[in-house]
Amino acid sequence: MSVVVAAHNEATVIGRTLRHLLAGAEPGEFDVVVAANGCTDDTAAVARAVPGVRVIEVAKASKPAALNAGDAAATSFPRIYLDADITLDAAGARALAAAVSGPSGVIAAAPRRVLDTAGRPLLVRAYFAVNGRLPAFRDALFGRGAIVLSKDARARFDQFPDLFADDLFLDALFTPSEKREVGEVPSVVATPTRTEDLLRRLGRVRGANTSLREAAAAAGAAVAVRPSRKASWLVDVVLPRPWLWPAGACYATLTLLAERRARRTPAGAAWARDESTRA
Repeated sequence: MSVVVAAHNEATVIGRTLRHLLAGAEPGEFDVVVAANGCTDDTAAVARAVPGVRVIEVAKASKPAALNAGDAAATSFPRIYLDADITLDAAGARALAAAVSGPSGVIAAAPRRVLDTAGRPLLVRAYFAVNGRLPAFRDALFGRGAIVLSKDARARFDQFPDLFADDLFLDALFTPSEKREVGEVPSVVATPTRTEDLLRRLGRVRGANTSLREAAAAAGAAVAVRPSRKASWLVDVVLPRPWLWPAGACYATLTLLAERRARRTPAGAAWARDESTRA
């Protein structure tokens, strides 16, 4: 199978990610392509130092451009799109590939989302106490940092659009019966270590998601992008669990602040990622 990793200034984490993936792999089992884009650090050099990894360099700092370049260089299916800071081992990659290779009709899959909030500030932990229970993440492809597509799934689109919500874009291409969460494969998502970093990330992500929905609506896309349910945190999470009311108040406040930030974020702003976990 092929593994495509889009990496922008990821020198502090890319080596760990690649070594973790390849440690238990058979020779030649994975075609690993790192698309280092717009890097001003040693991302490309660190990736090249890992045996079995091919590196291509893209001048523009753009995740969509990196994904498209990595796609063009990749040779195999199933194909995993892996974020540079997500550790996936060889067994997990095999399980993801198996999920889209059988007769079930599933052609797209993602691992189970696990949120690492250890040692985080109270506001960050409160936010993810609610976020981690949102039904939108059930059987979805986004929010994991890893997505696998079969050859038929990849044929659903030409290129990644010039927008940053790539996982939401992929999620919209498949019906519920065509995608699944592989529960036995965890994807540990490091949450921001500072509240300010959480707000910065939320603002950019929300802006990117809104841009994708607007672009899909304007183009008359046959498959609608999953809509945002703004009251879900209250209706689906907090009301059935009254003990979460304090966390819900924090979630609502941070969400409003992030929405204000999203409106101020210019179009084409750089990668929507959390820098605090890369320190």
